Amino acid sequence: MTGWDDRTYPVWLREVSTALSINSQVVLYGNVRDQFLLPGRSGPELCDLRRAVHRMLRAEGYPTLAVADAIRGVGVVAEPDVAATTDGRDGTANPVAGPAPRPPAIKIGPWRGAGPDLDRVADLLTQTAEAQQRQAVLVDYASHLVLDANRLEPGEHHFFARCLRLARSVYPRPAPPDPRPLYNPVIWVVENERDLPLWLTAGNEDIRKIAVPLPDLGVRQAAATLLAGVLPGYPEAGPDDRREVEKRLAELTQDMPLRSMMAIARLAMRMGTRLDDIDEAVRCYRVGVYDNPWRQAHLRDRLRDATGSIGARVRGQREAIQHSVDIVIRAVLGLSGAHAGNSSRPRGVLFFAGPTGVGKTQLAKELTQQIFGDERAYTRFDMSEFSAEQAADRLIGAPPGYVGFDAGGELTNAVRERPFSLLLFDEVEKAHPRILDKFLQILDDGRLTDASGSTVYFSDTVLVFTSNLGVSEQEYALHAAAEAGGRAFPRQELEQRVRAAVNRHFVSELNRPELLNRLGDNIVVFNFITRAAAEEIFSVLLDHIAQRLRKEHQLHLELAEPVRRQLLDGATANLTFGGRGIGSYLESALVNPLARELFNRDHPRGERVVVTSLQRRDDTYQIGLA
Repeated sequence: MTGWDDRTYPVWLREVSTALSINSQVVLYGNVRDQFLLPGRSGPELCDLRRAVHRMLRAEGYPTLAVADAIRGVGVVAEPDVAATTDGRDGTANPVAGPAPRPPAIKIGPWRGAGPDLDRVADLLTQTAEAQQRQAVLVDYASHLVLDANRLEPGEHHFFARCLRLARSVYPRPAPPDPRPLYNPVIWVVENERDLPLWLTAGNEDIRKIAVPLPDLGVRQAAATLLAGVLPGYPEAGPDDRREVEKRLAELTQDMPLRSMMAIARLAMRMGTRLDDIDEAVRCYRVGVYDNPWRQAHLRDRLRDATGSIGARVRGQREAIQHSVDIVIRAVLGLSGAHAGNSSRPRGVLFFAGPTGVGKTQLAKELTQQIFGDERAYTRFDMSEFSAEQAADRLIGAPPGYVGFDAGGELTNAVRERPFSLLLFDEVEKAHPRILDKFLQILDDGRLTDASGSTVYFSDTVLVFTSNLGVSEQEYALHAAAEAGGRAFPRQELEQRVRAAVNRHFVSELNRPELLNRLGDNIVVFNFITRAAAEEIFSVLLDHIAQRLRKEHQLHLELAEPVRRQLLDGATANLTFGGRGIGSYLESALVNPLARELFNRDHPRGERVVVTSLQRRDDTYQIGLA
């Protein structure tokens, strides 16, 4: 026998073949529950890990593969051409339904108790490893042999101690007519390499740990060719259209197992998805919703007039509004990340930077209104609450075993509940750099793995970051000097200062240039509030006060012109805090004294309330009503 060396088989399987001569035991971990492409009689075919291992072992001269399944019991892998009754899923002979080909000494059957019989498993491993003929045993679902590999009961510790001694005591030997010295291997299958006791595998050269990876692009392309035949319209399509849909399916399923590709093909077949719309089947698999809100006609209708309608509520930010609407329009058309050929990135990413109180958060609300029809349909994260590194647990969930593990993360839960949403990360510069690292995966791949190991997809979300970077006391002083001279702070100079500060913060201070690179040209710079814009904001806020009074008490508010002018002068005297400062002044100078007067008087509904005077006494504003 010359040995098994087929380059068409997965690399991890070839590594298992190599280990037969140098390692008595092998630990397979990672993507072990997937399907794998192996060469078949009529071309590539899909099979599970047990069959893949068994086919390799048969080629190496091992006639049978015993399986100690931690959940079901002991069985033997049977090939389809062998006359045996199997369960139809994993190729293991049903221990109840009937016999299967096996070495006479292997006792077939389910576990008799509530869990696996560790003594029986240890006997099977010993019997196989020490046999004179070629034998192999696969311990499947080995992660569930014991409750906690780090806290073993005496019987559990004895079991793994026997496995350790067995790994050290056996040697490879020839088995006529095969002269090659090979081990009778024990193959452990676990989800995570740490699911076995560390003292069993760490530094043990007799036990090889082999990662089973997710399929690469070449494997996904081969699988797409195999699966595309079930897609609606594929048999009638021409060669070019067939190749294109196979290519798209392979590209769109990056970092997905082949099982997911199979599920996407079934979903597309069920939903009647067109070949040129395979993206929708992949998107539906990720978010679980087939209807795509981003393709609804009314969304385009709203965005056609978005710049004007938003400008009526966010004053003095024409350039920022137009830039933001352009990014959202690009998101609606599905062109975000088009230059990189990556459709899994978030639908839109915006980084709002500029002075405080100029409408950054308000613009995020207005965009939410335009996209989703409700300005409250967004999730806000105050990043000042994530200044400590351990606060990352709040975003993605606490690790297993820690308090709050079952609650999940605030960010991952929000996206699961509303995959089509706007996420607002306020004052992002205050977050810990390690927490910002979480956004690298989101911005690049449109996904995030939470603490439980589940993947959350951000491909249908809009991400908005806000920051006050680039606006220090120096910029405020320059703005004030420009206003005093009757001119505005030059827009171009402000953009240069803000972008330079953002660049300096991410590159020099945080040492995260890759995060800045992923933001690209999505940095939206906001203007200072000018005197003219401040007057517009003042009028809008006054209207809000009047509307609230009319709604709550059916009273009609009016201001005498001198009072209105006095309030305007006071509200716009210092624009350092922007629109928020104007609102704070109106609350102190008008809302508080007005509430005091209305509380002490009885006004009939429908009456006009006219503010005739405004004065400040003992640091308290007082008004006169007519």
